[in-house]
Amino acid sequence: MDKRVLGRSGIPVSPLGMGCWAIGGVWQFIAIQAGWGEVDDAESIRAVQHAFDSGINFFDTAATYGTGHSEHIVGKALAGQRDKVVIATKFGFNVDEKAKLAIRYTDAADVITHLRADCEASLRRLNMDYIDLFQLHVWDYPIESAVALRDALETLVQEGKIRWYGWSTDSVESARVFAEGEHCAAIQHDLNVVKDAAEMLALCKQLNMASVNRSPLARGALTGKYSTNTVFAENDVRRDPWSHETFFVPALKHLEALREILTSDGRTLTQGALAWIWGRSDIAIPIPGIRTVAQVSENAGAMAFGPLKPEQMRQMDELLGVPANG
Repeated sequence: MDKRVLGRSGIPVSPLGMGCWAIGGVWQFIAIQAGWGEVDDAESIRAVQHAFDSGINFFDTAATYGTGHSEHIVGKALAGQRDKVVIATKFGFNVDEKAKLAIRYTDAADVITHLRADCEASLRRLNMDYIDLFQLHVWDYPIESAVALRDALETLVQEGKIRWYGWSTDSVESARVFAEGEHCAAIQHDLNVVKDAAEMLALCKQLNMASVNRSPLARGALTGKYSTNTVFAENDVRRDPWSHETFFVPALKHLEALREILTSDGRTLTQGALAWIWGRSDIAIPIPGIRTVAQVSENAGAMAFGPLKPEQMRQMDELLGVPANG
């Protein structure tokens, strides 16, 4: 597949990114176990390096992932490759690295007050002198405060700390406000076979924003590796009821009916789910979570197949009950 462009930044990126949430290890967001279980750092580093060797140049992490641990791993794995990779990270929460705890700041103004320090902390952990895409991680940040935050981010751009910025949110209204900023280049949002985002995709297309897609495999539910009887470990975020209802219930309901199309031309289910996203939009950049070399190989292999064909996309809509004009 040809490279895609990171929105109005014009930066060429691989059509597939690597989501680095899972390599952060165990951590907590307020009272929620927000990691994906225990990790092997050596394997994580091998996975990041194998992703780079496999043609993936876009890596998405966050200060919260393992309360900085994911950023450390990404920086260590990609040392010496800075000019060949595009690094995205996120900010907006109060991160306690030692306690492995992330919480909300007291109010919206605190996010702006701590912006510079949070940026410097991410740069330190990544061991880099600039961030390509700095994304607000607070999905429900008040829109009335977004303009002031946008202005503060523009200052970081002028100083060379960051090149571009974006927002990780599923709110189309919020995305529209942020996109008014000169150096806003991307919106990160959920998108997968069973969780479409038609309005957000249309907005990103209209405003020349990249659509960076979290949960492209529905947190693993579209890979065929799990069933309705699967019980995740207590330190795995997929044990959370929201994850179960949002991703696993709809995915497992439809997966068998979709299997033939998703595995067409020799694809695995995982590769088919990524192919659906590329068929859905030419600005979409899925960032599946990866923590092993084997997962890298399977996910990167999807790029050789490319998107599903238009007729296959129509058949998928029919099977999912999506209206013809949807």
